[in-house]
Amino acid sequence: MGFDVNAGALLITGGYLVGMLVIGFVVGKIKIKNSSDYMLAGRRMGLFMVAFSLSANNIGGGSTTGLASKAYGTWGMSAVWYVLAASIAMIPLAYFAPKIRKTFAVTIPEVIGRRFGKASSIFSAVLNILALFCLTSSQVAASGSVIATLTGIPLNVCLFAAGIIIIVYTTLGGMIADQISDFVQFIIILVGLAIATPFVLNGCGGWDAISAKLPGEQLSFTKIGWVVIIGYIFNYFCTFLSGPEMISRFESAKDEKTAFGASLLSGVLMAAMSIFPTLLGLAALAMKDQIPGITEATAMMGVTEHFAPTIITGVVSAAIISATMSSADSNLLCMSTMFMKDILIHFREGAKEMTDQQLIFWTRFCNVLFCLVAMMISFLGISIVTMNTFAFAIRCAGPFAAYGLGIIVPRATKHSGTISIVTGTIAVIFWQILSGGDFYLGILPVVFGCAVGTATFFIVNAIEWHLGVEPAPSAFLTPEEQRKLEAEGR
Repeated sequence: MGFDVNAGALLITGGYLVGMLVIGFVVGKIKIKNSSDYMLAGRRMGLFMVAFSLSANNIGGGSTTGLASKAYGTWGMSAVWYVLAASIAMIPLAYFAPKIRKTFAVTIPEVIGRRFGKASSIFSAVLNILALFCLTSSQVAASGSVIATLTGIPLNVCLFAAGIIIIVYTTLGGMIADQISDFVQFIIILVGLAIATPFVLNGCGGWDAISAKLPGEQLSFTKIGWVVIIGYIFNYFCTFLSGPEMISRFESAKDEKTAFGASLLSGVLMAAMSIFPTLLGLAALAMKDQIPGITEATAMMGVTEHFAPTIITGVVSAAIISATMSSADSNLLCMSTMFMKDILIHFREGAKEMTDQQLIFWTRFCNVLFCLVAMMISFLGISIVTMNTFAFAIRCAGPFAAYGLGIIVPRATKHSGTISIVTGTIAVIFWQILSGGDFYLGILPVVFGCAVGTATFFIVNAIEWHLGVEPAPSAFLTPEEQRKLEAEGR
């Protein structure tokens, strides 16, 4: 006799979480030799590992169940752009990827500090750490709520379990375990949805039967309008270029060519994934009269459970759980690394002289402490959308120009980076309040803040170039400096 849906989901959930623990334990035992291994996977990750890790970090619960909900609701077929816009944003990001790898840095504030000084570095680090607290909390909350929905276990127990699993495998295995788990998670997401979608469509009578029951406008790829579509492309590009979890993946690549190729391949992988939740959401809308109690929020699981075999429902359950947990580990590791490399080093005497083993120990300690705090925040029940919107806004808009333009404009002056961080941050907070976190005049808060920061960057540079101000120091280390860091295992 087969498992019922809850039992099957519980079995898959348990197996998945145990697998993450095993990955963390094994990697921690055999792969972590120095701080470079722990923080950046030894800077030796190949094309597929980096590309799949980039993709897994971008495809969360919002890009699976959330995407199906948008297709079920007012967006229709144009919901595909919610993820397709992100895949397009990876194309211009590929131009920056080799230069990011060439900096031979660990964090975004480290590069900003090289060019624009200590104050800029600390301010950027504080913005990022505050944002990463929110993002880690939201991912713990999303993971816990999905597990609770699929298994029937009380929510607080699921939140606690999700947080502990994230702590253990991230703390033990660092970036290597993070990327291995990302690789596994994205395969589960892509393959799981690719297998499930044909079963569901066939169970609904085929695409012709589904499309015949939908209003014509729901089948339009551009229903949301080109202003919104282009706005999302800019939004993703801005958040990707100043996102620490994205930057750490490029820094972990074995060379600059790998970083470039991984960005493009990641775009292809995300584009391939985007159609499946969209079709499931549309199928749910077409068959909603046959599915008791279905809503936008339950569209994906509702239609899958009703029209697909139990084992396929279990596969989709695994895909959703993987999607919601795929970003939490990266956010946590980036937060701890940034605290150690960009905050503690400036305020604790002797921090610069830490040995590799001390650095690994205290980064692991921060992983545990920060995730426990994030778990406590998740218990408060703050809206996941609210936390994510706030986090992406404050971490991206200020550092965007200083980091992204700082690595491609060699003549940039020190004041241009510092002032752009301040103006970008003020602008995004202003637009966030004015727009309520949504589009206003066709512009998202993050895009507005990044635009103001970019304009400030070029205006200040133009003034100071005219005055003959010297360029800021380079964002890139010399070959000798790189060899020295490699010899020290950093």
